[in-house]
Amino acid sequence: MEIKQYQIILVNLDPTIGHEIKKTRPCLVISPDEINRNLATIVIAPITSSSKPYPTRIEIQQSPTKGWIVLDQIRTIDKRRVLQKFGDLKAPIIRKVKMALKETYVD
Repeated sequence: MEIKQYQIILVNLDPTIGHEIKKTRPCLVISPDEINRNLATIVIAPITSSSKPYPTRIEIQQSPTKGWIVLDQIRTIDKRRVLQKFGDLKAPIIRKVKMALKETYVD
């Protein structure tokens, strides 16, 4: 299964510990395509159906996914956790994700 940056995928996040987002849920692929092609792991941000408007959470209304991309819960996972691909994130939301990542982790 080819996995690309900014795709929405279904991921089994269990087992988890403490306050980590758990269960099987949609996630956004954050890692660049070179990593996605060459490593057995990818970097994802989970998507939750309920949240408050934090600076690290991006609202998404893209079928079949509605909710919030949780950029404060980014994690690296083995590709074997990926169950299904849903599709690519739309350009306006990608721009919001990039801005939030830069503000949170770079600046």
